[in-house]
Amino acid sequence: MFPIDRVTTWVGRERELAAVRAAVDTLARGRGSVVWVEGDAGIGKSSLIAAGIRPVQEIGGEVLWGTADPLSQRFPLQVMLDCLQIRPRSADPRRAEIAKFLRDRRLGLLATDDVLYTAVEMLVSLVDELCAVAPTTVVVDDLQWADEASLAMWHRLALTVDQLPLLLVGACRPVARRQDIRESRAAVHRRGGTVITLGPLADAEVAELAAGLAGDSPIPELAEIAAQTRGNPFFLRELVDAHLRGQASRSPASLATTLNDRLAGLPAETADMLRTASLLGGEFTVTDLAALSRRQPSELAASVRDAVEAGIVVDGGRRLAFGHPLIQQALYGSMPQALRTALHLEAAAALAAAETEPTRVAQQLLAADQPGVAWARAWLLEATPALAARAPEIAAELLRRELDHSSTSAADLTALSTGLARTLLALGRDAEAAARARQALAVAGESGEKAEMSWVLARALFSTGDNDAAVDAVRQALAQPVLPEVWRARLLASLAMFERAGTGDLRAADDTARQALSAAERAGDAFSTAYALTDLWMTHSVRRDHLGALGHVDRALEVLGTGAEHTDLRAYALDARIFTMQNLDRWQEAEQSLRDARELAWRTGGSGPVSSALTAAVLLYWLGRWDDALTELMSVESDATALTYSGLRERGPVLLWHGLAAMIAGRRDQAAVAREHLRAGLDLPIVTVSDRENRDFLIAAHALAVEREGDPARALRILSGLLDRRAGEMTLIHQWLPDLVRLATTVDNAAVASAALRASQFEAKAESTPARAAAASQRCRGLAGQDPAPLREAVEYYRRVGPPVDLAGALEDLAAVLAARGQAAEAKTALDEAIDRYQGLDAGWNIRRATTRLRQLGVRRGVRGRRPVRATSGWEALTPTELRIAGLVANGRSTPDIGQDLYLSRRTVQTHISHILAKLGVRSRVEIAREALRRETTVR
Repeated sequence: MFPIDRVTTWVGRERELAAVRAAVDTLARGRGSVVWVEGDAGIGKSSLIAAGIRPVQEIGGEVLWGTADPLSQRFPLQVMLDCLQIRPRSADPRRAEIAKFLRDRRLGLLATDDVLYTAVEMLVSLVDELCAVAPTTVVVDDLQWADEASLAMWHRLALTVDQLPLLLVGACRPVARRQDIRESRAAVHRRGGTVITLGPLADAEVAELAAGLAGDSPIPELAEIAAQTRGNPFFLRELVDAHLRGQASRSPASLATTLNDRLAGLPAETADMLRTASLLGGEFTVTDLAALSRRQPSELAASVRDAVEAGIVVDGGRRLAFGHPLIQQALYGSMPQALRTALHLEAAAALAAAETEPTRVAQQLLAADQPGVAWARAWLLEATPALAARAPEIAAELLRRELDHSSTSAADLTALSTGLARTLLALGRDAEAAARARQALAVAGESGEKAEMSWVLARALFSTGDNDAAVDAVRQALAQPVLPEVWRARLLASLAMFERAGTGDLRAADDTARQALSAAERAGDAFSTAYALTDLWMTHSVRRDHLGALGHVDRALEVLGTGAEHTDLRAYALDARIFTMQNLDRWQEAEQSLRDARELAWRTGGSGPVSSALTAAVLLYWLGRWDDALTELMSVESDATALTYSGLRERGPVLLWHGLAAMIAGRRDQAAVAREHLRAGLDLPIVTVSDRENRDFLIAAHALAVEREGDPARALRILSGLLDRRAGEMTLIHQWLPDLVRLATTVDNAAVASAALRASQFEAKAESTPARAAAASQRCRGLAGQDPAPLREAVEYYRRVGPPVDLAGALEDLAAVLAARGQAAEAKTALDEAIDRYQGLDAGWNIRRATTRLRQLGVRRGVRGRRPVRATSGWEALTPTELRIAGLVANGRSTPDIGQDLYLSRRTVQTHISHILAKLGVRSRVEIAREALRRETTVR
């Protein structure tokens, strides 16, 4: 909502106003920027911004304005949803779709389908699309009250202003306590934005403003009034207005007194309406106000008109807002606490009766803090699935309050505990989720209730690393004399997963998974059917029966279909399929599976989970597309909401993220970057089997870093840790074993070399279809026996099917063995090709290592002429993917459109565009298009 600035006399702030206007001028030229305005309440932040951005509408731009307030700050994304006008009945189908997504979403069975993360993706895409139509200004006022998710999204938008015609403005009071506020302010500096700090007006400016406000009406106490305001223009305006209306016989002592004086001049009905409206926050709809007042909207027309004419409320079209946040806060604070409590409870009842969205009702219940009210408890029990998906922290708090109330019945205790346990599981509060699940189990009567809570309890215990307790919980539930078939299937599917992770007994896990599958099919439950099939995918993958695994995961995806349900399980299955295709060396099909996953994500409203970016990064690493892999990783790193709200809350993905980033940095001789990721990754504890299965890149990168420092013996000890692959563990150690044999022969450690060779042979033999492990075993055999024949076979295999990264390594190994056998000419040929391939990867460390390794064996690189140095700036520095994206930008395509065309997430496209801007030395998409056109003209 664009606020109406009622100050007709502008005094001071000329320099600050010019800074905001400069940002608008930049916007008019097609470039974005970010402005941060800070200062005390009433100091003029909103007025400055409103005056500064008025020309936006003259250049055909759109202004979106949202204001945070204390009542809504605990509701995720609330201020951004209000700012971007996300409403179910919006005439804009994109906005209506987002509103429908949030309204209809329910907490998923796996409790990992992150609604907030997907909603943020949808909102950021909306802003991108709006910017493609017209220059857009997004203002968020009173950021100090913004909820964490809204502030994180504001931060995300700040990272995109160099790519879009987007002017992003934030207004904030000085806040020292909130770390996220400090980080967002710092981000403005890092992005080259403008930080404006407003202090009190000077005495002369206060006097000038006071005189301007008074006009031709003499006020004898004007000097006294001006002095009392201490340079605060809002307080000054209110005091002058009070005197002009003759409603203050003396200088008021506070803003609240001033506002009460102003209300005294309004009809009683209008004053009552305004106090009621203050319960709804800074902005409100007439519909909600009518529901609270238990009156028809038409009956409020006169009061609304009076409030607008008095300047207390401003008309924003579909919504009304208080003229200044301080007005709402003063009105709200003027009511006694007991009255506010009663009114909040009454408001909640009215909004619930009007079937308002759950977050609006929950906001009032939270403020009322009156557990034990029968209707409110009944409403909460019904609304929990939707509320927990949209605002899990609030759902958990309201449920806790009801549970702690002394009058809770046994039936309500069961239902409330069940809802709370599932909500806590979604929040990752595993220990508390387990405790609440046990509480529910103690009072649950129906077999279905007991089964569901046993399932939640087991999953919570498994997440804490207590696998044995998780198994016991499931077995006790399965022993019930009466058990619904659907819950038997789900419990058995969980048990299969726990058995594999706990004891490593794959036969037992298979048997349990097949029992789960039979029960699921009898129950007709798609979720447990797919869950059991992914269990079978896992056990077959651990056995290295990748074709069998592929059959199970394909069937799981077929069962799940492409609907909106079970998106968490579907994402897992798609990642599993990509993993299997890699192990089968079917790299093109792995890429196609990644495109399928992202196409599905686009169709269902998001850009795909963070796990998809990590899966893509691993795939791109092995394909030798390291720049693209790093872009995927950077898209996760720069995404605060992903780190806060998505899969990276778990250690496994974080370990993989740091490990892969450290590996690429180490191989590219970027020691400082590698150290930073290693430090962060190695500090994480290894607790669950998922942690172990995601740490291999981290261990390999650590060993590489130590070898680079000149300590191959210690590097060998570190990398040898991968030989400890426990029963039932998935970890693919074959891809690291050639390096282990190489290090072992370097330091003359025959025992480790033999152990690594045996491990590689075991891995190769386990493959039902000879593929990656078989090729790695050939490399190990050639290195251990100094035999070039198996190394030649591995090289030819990699030439046919890949992956390119392994081909480069195998060529280096072949060169070393040939040199050791005195076959210098052939060794030089293999070395030259290995170096060429390493140069294509920009793998500086591998080039140095290979060169040194062969020099020690008497072989030097051939004289091939100086290879052109890889460009770091200009059009020639763009990667193939960046060139394609630059062309699409030049054609006017939006980020979401580019993502769909190239099967990339929106975050990844944005990261690519940031790289393009930096390499070309330009500041906007318009300039990318201009550079593309210039280059095309030059080529012609």
